[in-house]
Amino acid sequence: MDLAHLIDHTLLSPYCTLTDIEELCKQAALNQFAAVCIPPYYVKAAQGFLENQKVKIASVIGFPTGFSAIAAKVEEIKRAIDEGVDELDTVINFCAVKNGHWNYVKNEIESLTTACHMRGKTIKVIIETGILTHDELLRIAGICAGAEVDFVKTSTGFNTPVGASVEVVAQLRAALPSDVKIKASGGIRDRFFAEQLVGAGANRLGSSAGVQIVAG
Repeated sequence: MDLAHLIDHTLLSPYCTLTDIEELCKQAALNQFAAVCIPPYYVKAAQGFLENQKVKIASVIGFPTGFSAIAAKVEEIKRAIDEGVDELDTVINFCAVKNGHWNYVKNEIESLTTACHMRGKTIKVIIETGILTHDELLRIAGICAGAEVDFVKTSTGFNTPVGASVEVVAQLRAALPSDVKIKASGGIRDRFFAEQLVGAGANRLGSSAGVQIVAG
């Protein structure tokens, strides 16, 4: 299985340096990964590092807690797009989810999706499956489907030790229409697990171990 074109090669440490990002981009170009996923601060620099490469630039919005107001996240999206991002991994407000404020959740996901799609960019909605009940997961999946998001992403990799799982990816695949893709993220460090996730329905894999995964 060719996994390289499914991998978002990721570095979101608050301590990462420009040198780290340059090395990440070099690895992504060499292996022809789908994208690099990096902090917004480095998007402009990554454009230079990936000039004339097919690797896309992804960045994060409202990361990692999702606490920011909807309007603030929309402005983050606009700024990231202006600076050259191709794909936006956006964190929803988990407090709204846990309080059952579904109108807020719906409005947020629709607003963020519109902000991305108006500029022709890809949105990945991070739902943090490790803290969701099954009913919450299904409710959010329905909202994402209605908003026509591009991807539903399983985890930030920061808020819970529970990352991607084959079971959750399979549940999402069953709950989502075929045109909404799944990005599995969190704890993906080896080829065997990566292939299991793809087999369960994942279309993209977010990992800081992309080089190790493709090397087997």
